[in-house]
Amino acid sequence: QLRVAESGGGSVQPGGSLTLSCEASGFTRDYYVIGWFRQAPGKEREAVSCYSFMDGRSYYADSVKDRFTISRENAKNAVYLHMNSLEPEDTGVYYCATAQMQLCRYGDTWFNTDAWGPGTQVTVSS
Repeated sequence: QLRVAESGGGSVQPGGSLTLSCEASGFTRDYYVIGWFRQAPGKEREAVSCYSFMDGRSYYADSVKDRFTISRENAKNAVYLHMNSLEPEDTGVYYCATAQMQLCRYGDTWFNTDAWGPGTQVTVSS
């Protein structure tokens, strides 16, 4: 059974930075993906970034490209989401998700998730 644990989040002023971390477990094969999604109040959940452990590729939504960076922790099945130049529009609940698959994005299609974390709140406000 896949499991996901998140940490990080909090409140920050516009232009500030935060880092989220996510560790997943329960994989039965040596290829898997971990990604971050977010949901703002009154909006649908959207994909933010993902990482494919098989080939080391990372992907970003256009809205966060050049501001967010996803990185891997080699010793663990874990990723960090480094969020810089945060904007009020980045406010929302951030969810980590994982799946037992090779690639986390195919063209414009993000991966189908197998397990979710409980979410962590990120608030960007002055």
